[in-house]
Amino acid sequence: MDLIVAVDNNWAIGNKGDLLVSIPEDHKFFRQTTMGNVVVLGRKTLAGFPNGLPLAGRDNIILSTDPNYTVRGGTVVHSKEELFEELKKYEDKEIFVIGGGQIYEMLLPYCKYAHVTKINYDYAADTHFPNLDELENWEMIADSDEHTYFDLEFYFHKYENKNPLAF
Repeated sequence: MDLIVAVDNNWAIGNKGDLLVSIPEDHKFFRQTTMGNVVVLGRKTLAGFPNGLPLAGRDNIILSTDPNYTVRGGTVVHSKEELFEELKKYEDKEIFVIGGGQIYEMLLPYCKYAHVTKINYDYAADTHFPNLDELENWEMIADSDEHTYFDLEFYFHKYENKNPLAF
């Protein structure tokens, strides 16, 4: 299992339920990386998608504690254990954790790789991602040249968890 996230200089990922910024090149990278695979996300993240619908071309698995929550075009699970049982059905596909904050925090120890778009800016934010540069098991194994979107600089980094937990 891997994860994909965009963060600012402070490892912030969102504010008031929205992304910090929308960068077309980052969206293209996200689409290309996750297309045809499995995405794992929380109910609140799904609610922020266009029309609140699952992402096309991907198997969407949504975590919600609400036992009555259902989603057309997605699979809903209600616990980490139920998620791991569901993921066994997708051994032939890559699995990407795509947010939000609580889902990243819960599943980070199980992820082997983290695809991090690092935006060189400090946004007002209420949701943060753990700083992988400060976590013992995580090491940056690839980075890109500088990319720009108007006056924003950003980079594509790949981190590896040297000791991911099995699920």
